[in-house]
Amino acid sequence: MSQLRIEHISKSFGRQRVLDDISFTFQPGQVNMIIGPSGCGKTVLLKCILGLIIPEEGRVFFGDVDFLRASPEKKRTILRNLGMLFQSSALFDSMTVGENVAFPLRVFTQQNENEIQSRVAYCLERVGLAGTQNKYPAEISGGMKRRVGLARAIALNPRYLFCDEPNSGLDPLTARRIDQLIREITEEFNTTTVVVTHDLKSVVEMGQRILFLYEGRAEWQGDRKELLQNVHALPSNLRAFLMASGLVHSEKI
Repeated sequence: MSQLRIEHISKSFGRQRVLDDISFTFQPGQVNMIIGPSGCGKTVLLKCILGLIIPEEGRVFFGDVDFLRASPEKKRTILRNLGMLFQSSALFDSMTVGENVAFPLRVFTQQNENEIQSRVAYCLERVGLAGTQNKYPAEISGGMKRRVGLARAIALNPRYLFCDEPNSGLDPLTARRIDQLIREITEEFNTTTVVVTHDLKSVVEMGQRILFLYEGRAEWQGDRKELLQNVHALPSNLRAFLMASGLVHSEKI
């Protein structure tokens, strides 16, 4: 499985510097998290990695391929190996659950209908939604929609899985279920998973490699143990972020 690596990513909108010289290596088989307060640049960084926004400086490597400078053919090959779980699930309302999950298979593969339906059934079963193929998004809950979105994201068995605020708007129990599924799928398929979130409970539940952004800068990177057990050594902005989340109390700092 290939690593995902970003080097010296910088991006401005007008005079505002949104990302400032960010480098990080996302490890395969782990849940890699980009965390930080709202407006710190998390989503802009994710869009730069995916090529939706082109940074003024820096490189994005999928394995040994410089994605932003790659040929259209190589870019298509990389994109074929990406899965995306959107914050709003982004399901097609006019399609059934099964049709939503089948959509990337129909677009990107030459599988016959039996193969597609078999893969759809497997992906829905994997996220705990077996037998829901014929339901429409309007007929299921928000948590179920998020799981359908995850099933669609893994339909192509991607090497890289991106999740943008996967727990946004969900109740605590459902949010933890989504965390558990993401972690299990990452380990099961040795996927390089990138999760963008400001939910520190998700970090506790599934975070392994962690990048903390603050005002567009990479202020800290490390693992979950370092984050939670060595609070005194953390940058002040990260300590404040942990305190605001309720995971760390002032008497421990």
